[in-house]
Order: sequence, then structure tokens, then C-alpha cells
Amino acid sequence: MDEALPDLPRKGRGAVSNPTGRYEPETRHAVHDGWDIADDLPPLRTTVTEEVPRTAIAYNDSPDIPFDRSINPYRGCEHGCVYCYARPSHARYGLSPGLDFETRLFAKRDLAEVLVRDLAKPGYAPQAITLGANTDPYQPIERERRLTRGVLEVLERCEHPVVVITKSALVLRDLDILSAMAAKNLCAVAVSVTTLDRELARRMEPRAATPPRRIETIAALSKAGVPATVMAAPMIPFLNDWELERILAAAAGAGARAAGYVLLRLPLELKDLFGEWLEAHAPGKARHVLDQLRTCRNGQLYVSEFGERMRGSGTYAELLADRFHLACRRFGLNKRVTPVGVPSHDDDALDCSRFRPPVPPGGQFSLF
Repeated sequence: MDEALPDLPRKGRGAVSNPTGRYEPETRHAVHDGWDIADDLPPLRTTVTEEVPRTAIAYNDSPDIPFDRSINPYRGCEHGCVYCYARPSHARYGLSPGLDFETRLFAKRDLAEVLVRDLAKPGYAPQAITLGANTDPYQPIERERRLTRGVLEVLERCEHPVVVITKSALVLRDLDILSAMAAKNLCAVAVSVTTLDRELARRMEPRAATPPRRIETIAALSKAGVPATVMAAPMIPFLNDWELERILAAAAGAGARAAGYVLLRLPLELKDLFGEWLEAHAPGKARHVLDQLRTCRNGQLYVSEFGERMRGSGTYAELLADRFHLACRRFGLNKRVTPVGVPSHDDDALDCSRFRPPVPPGGQFSLF
């Protein structure tokens, strides 16, 4: 981690501070006496480090999510969403889940070639791959790196089903691939819409697409025949939870077929990072937001147990779930959803029967 940075909001960045990761032997604290601190701190530069992954596909056995495998072309995310549950993962690499997470990024070089090897392994059984389950596959550096595009090209050639999760309009760049795959029932796209308030989005998700642009993205995907889901996630008490019905209505009007929601999760370092952000950007609501979250987490800010971590428990969590299901029925979204509000594709499953294993470089083609 870089030397301690002043704990002050920075234009274009989500986290307020850059705390030391939990695995580091030393803890650094930014200390200043109020002198020689500029009113506007200089912008932090984004750096990208290339790495060659050993595998492209990550597997999970979590009962809380409706997929067992995913691909993440990047580690860290420049969108800077302050609530991102992936932030604590940066600590594993000696970096901070704070500003480091959104400024010190890693790109998985040769990811498409590694994916070919994964898919060509004997006995590989296809199931839909989720692209972007941890960090956004269409964050700004994808414009130049094109790692996500390369992954989609491999999946299209192999006719392997894929679900994309993003909050970026850049997904429309790859509409040629996505629409062709959708015509074969091989893909779907979920667009995250956390708020319709542009000012709140600018402070909470500083480098992501504006809310109107995300609704336009849903409309463009739907018009091209790509099944679109809206993810109203996370829902944050007293901050954006009142918008739930408005978000679902706007997305349904744009052509979304399904919807999901998740109650804000604050694992590990994210508790303090989000608390700092509240004090900096919504100080009058900070205590109310955190107290309400505690009522949904058995008096704590986070509970990691399966079945509760996505949805919470108690009166508020039950009310939020009821509102979600009623709104889905009202706007024609979701015939079936999982208990945590994540869309179920049981009624419209992507087609795994078309899959054709790729031939890796130097491999032998089948005679049949």
C-alpha cells in the first residue's frame, strides 16, 4: 500500500480513506494537523498491473447465488462504488480495500487463451458462466484492454452460455456478440441500477454510468433481443431503499424481463469504509442507516451466514422483500425468484446443449 493518504473525499473516487489491509503486519494512519492541506486534493492516478492467470474460471458452491462458476477479467474496479462487497479481496494482495481498490487495478493478460484451455479440459460439463460476479467486466479500462470482449468471443465460438453483470453502458459495444448468442438462448445481461438520483450516484458510484444511461442500456439490450435483468442492489436503508419501486418501474418500462435486489452487505473492512463515506457525504443519516442495518443483522453490521447475508432478517428486511415481490408482480417482472431476490432462470434456462469444446493451440481435432 502507498504511504498514508489524507482521509478526505476526493473528486471522482468513492472511498474516503486507504486503510491498511487486514493481513499487513503494520498499520498506517493518516495524521495531519489541518495545515498545508489543499481544499481540493489532487486526483489519484489509476495504475494497471498485468498478470497471467493460471485458470480463467472460478467455481463456488454458495447456496446464496444461482451460479456455480464465474470469470472476472479484472481485480479492483475503477467505478469506485463505495459499497462494493469485493473491496476486502484487495487485502489479500497487500493492498487497501479503500482507495487502492479503485486506483490499483490488475488485468488478467491472455485471459481468452487461458479460458480456451479451461473449456477444453476432458470432462468439462457446461453450465452458464457469470461474467463479472466480483468486479465489473466493463469498467473503464476494458475500453483499451478488451479482455471481456475476448472472453465473449471464445464463448460465442464454443456456444457456451453466459450471464453478464455490469453497471456500464460499455456492454453495448459487444452487442454484436451478445445479440447473436441471445438468438440461440446463450446469454442474458443484468444491469445494476442502485438509484435514479444522479447526484447520489455521482457520490456513491463516482465513475460508473449515470442512472439514465443504465436505463437506456437496458432498453438497447432489450431492443436487440438480449434478455435484460435489473439488479436494484444494494438497497440501503434511508438512502436509496425508497427508490426500489421506481427503479423496477423504470427498468420494466425499458424492457427488463427480470429483477433482483440485495440488502447492503458490509463484510470486513467495508464496515468502516462505508461508515466513513456516510459521515462525509450523508452525516445526518449516518447513524440511522447503520442502526437500521444492525436491526437486520442480529445487532451487527454484517452476518455471514448463508440465507441471511444477502437479505437480512427482521421486520425491515421482510418489508423490503414484500415490497420487491409486489413491485415485480405489478410491473410484470420475475415469475420466479430465489429467496434472496436473485432472478431464477428456471423458466427460461440458457441452453447448455450446444456447447462444443474448443481445440487448444497444438491440440488435435476430433474425427467426429
